Amino acid sequence: MNYRHIYHAGNFADVVKHAVLLTLLAHLRRKPQPFCYLDTHAGIGRYPLASGEARKTLEYRGGIGRLYGASGLPPLLADYVARVGACDPANRGDALAVYPGSPLLAHGALRAQDRAVLMELHPQDAGTLKALFHGDRQVAVHAIDGYQGLKAFLPPKERRGLVLIDPPFEVADEFDRLLAGLQTAYRRWPTGIYALWYPVKDRRDVRRFQERLVKTGIAKLLLAELCLYPDDRPDRFNGCGMVIVNPPWQHDEQLRSLLPQLAARLAEPGNARTRVEWLTPA
Repeated sequence: MNYRHIYHAGNFADVVKHAVLLTLLAHLRRKPQPFCYLDTHAGIGRYPLASGEARKTLEYRGGIGRLYGASGLPPLLADYVARVGACDPANRGDALAVYPGSPLLAHGALRAQDRAVLMELHPQDAGTLKALFHGDRQVAVHAIDGYQGLKAFLPPKERRGLVLIDPPFEVADEFDRLLAGLQTAYRRWPTGIYALWYPVKDRRDVRRFQERLVKTGIAKLLLAELCLYPDDRPDRFNGCGMVIVNPPWQHDEQLRSLLPQLAARLAEPGNARTRVEWLTPA
């Protein structure tokens, strides 16, 4: 409840998360049937980069700041940057005034037949998010704990869709809560696509989480990680990862192309490491 993403909006972790998110949404758009996007930790939807909070950390400079306005981007990154820019009311083409959260980026990927369910526990942030989408019949915003929302809103009536589980990791047992939330959701909707984001700080915690994921028996677990620094310092934000449950066909190959492209632009030469592999068979 104390976490405020405005301090970190547009940082390297946002870039990785949102670039991967857009590839998943692009897959869902390939079929005419409607889909539902669910976001368990939605935030406020849009973050002004000139705010005192964002300027205090300037984390966006090492993230979207290294991509926005850059020339010669490969297609997946060019699409991501274009969609980020489309969410900026003052889009000047060379500098961003705001960075979009996952709800706003996902909203831009919806077709007329699709919808979004957004959950945010922080009361002030939930109010801001509701105001952002006021009057939009495709979007429902709920001031609710995202893990509880997985019980309330799954399975969706569309029977197709994507769930982003992106907790702030401000509590010590967040990996436990993330695992339990996925298991709850998967029992209710085993055919849905799930994207689980996590930070890489203490590698031992990450390894235990991944081992426990495999032991759940959930099939089709695809791991994607990008680390900017060696993961031998648990006091540092070394990188981040996503586990994709039920990824689209050939999504692993798409990520094996995307992550090195991101690493080349977000990390110092020779420091970054990317990893894309199946935790359980495809």
